Amino acid sequence: MKLCIFSGTFNPIHKAHLKMAEYALKHYGFDKIIFIPAYKPPHKNYDTNMCIHRFNMVKLAIQHNPHFEISDIEYKREGKSYSYLTALELYKHYKTEEKINFIIGTDAFEKIESWYEADKFKKLVDFIVFIRENEVVNLEHLREKGYNFKIAEMPFVDISSTELRERIKYGKTINNLVTKEVEEYINKYELYKNTEMA
Repeated sequence: MKLCIFSGTFNPIHKAHLKMAEYALKHYGFDKIIFIPAYKPPHKNYDTNMCIHRFNMVKLAIQHNPHFEISDIEYKREGKSYSYLTALELYKHYKTEEKINFIIGTDAFEKIESWYEADKFKKLVDFIVFIRENEVVNLEHLREKGYNFKIAEMPFVDISSTELRERIKYGKTINNLVTKEVEEYINKYELYKNTEMA
């Protein structure tokens, strides 16, 4: 089985996230893309009240693709969501033919050396790096340090979770930016209306 991890805060999950996963599935021949919402993102502030909502929104967003799966592995652990520990657990749960892949954006990948157990983590996974539009990056120094990665050449989709939260906060529409199910969930629980939820 060929697996790819898509880990993130997903606050909220939006259509650019889904397009990235669909691109990886199509172009790299994975059997599964495993979405892993971070319970407590180590590099971000977070609202603990949002943890279950973020998880539920991912579950709703991916429900129509049989190759997409959600994992509560970081919720069960409850502590800080370290990708190294998550990858170790996934190797125990799945029989993989090769190294697990890991979807990541350039902003995060450029800081990868600061991640928990980065030297061990880079031996566990291969990275698929998504670049923002018009972004000039030089990542070869990471390859020289043993980080194995591929650059995804997907056309950039300009949607961000930060922008979505701002739009909701100020009463602007978000349809076509998230799935219908996610939009209905946000409206039902009145998420992001009064405060900046991270």
